[in-house]
Amino acid sequence: MRLTVGGMVEVDDDIKAFADWLIQIGNGLAGDSTDGESEVVIPKDILIDDTDDGFQNLVTFVYTGLLMNLDNINYFKERTILAPTLEVVHEVNNTIMEFINSDEKVYLSSDSLCAEEGNMEYELDAITTDVLNSINCSGLPNHQLKLKIGVPVMLLRNIDQSNGLCNGTRLQVRRLGNHVIECNILTGDKCGEVVLIPRMNMAPNNETLPFRFQRRQFPLVVSFAMTINKSQGQTLSKVGLYLPRPVFTHGQLYVALSRVKSREGLRVLIKNNGSLSDDSTLNVVYREVFQNL
Repeated sequence: MRLTVGGMVEVDDDIKAFADWLIQIGNGLAGDSTDGESEVVIPKDILIDDTDDGFQNLVTFVYTGLLMNLDNINYFKERTILAPTLEVVHEVNNTIMEFINSDEKVYLSSDSLCAEEGNMEYELDAITTDVLNSINCSGLPNHQLKLKIGVPVMLLRNIDQSNGLCNGTRLQVRRLGNHVIECNILTGDKCGEVVLIPRMNMAPNNETLPFRFQRRQFPLVVSFAMTINKSQGQTLSKVGLYLPRPVFTHGQLYVALSRVKSREGLRVLIKNNGSLSDDSTLNVVYREVFQNL
């Protein structure tokens, strides 16, 4: 028997209901499944209406008091916006950056083809620097990296794992130098420590490119938002899931919805829903994955 005070029984029931819903989504049991896809209804208390102010409402929910908390090191480590694709993440980050009125700096990368056997001679002439500059890949900073004092960023390379500087570490920009960027670590047991991030030579591991190239840039990306895949393993107080298109890979919806500590800290905005109802989105779960475990 459990002793309860006030509304604790109702609270426990709400937690269990939310946990059960997440488990159903993770197992592909929420909604009618067809060929690994199912339509999932998002509860009204979690859903943000797709209105003209929908995106602003999502940002306001996740980043309440944003401008007043730029000096609060605990503020950014507890919240983020998640999206399915890198393209959408960049759009969200660029939009929120415009709200910040602090000193800014734009860093341009130096890109060059790697001189190796896989790059044929004709490619060296045909692929210009402008072509290399235009390439955006997962795990690689853009050619043009715009940063502002106070914004959260994510590290894209392992620099010093013993001091907490690993791929995926979240940081906050303190100072913008020409050769190094000074940041606070926001996550892990080194949270609060000040670090200097240098430029690095990075070669993307992208098999879709018919050539290899190198980009010299600061290994950082703005992280008001991040891809769902990049959020795996994190537990946050506030999560906004932005779906201008449905998820498209196995388990992606479950990963996004389960990053949050409580139901109250989660909001979902669905746009361009096509044939689905306004309060529904697709879940992709291939049950044979579990059968083969």
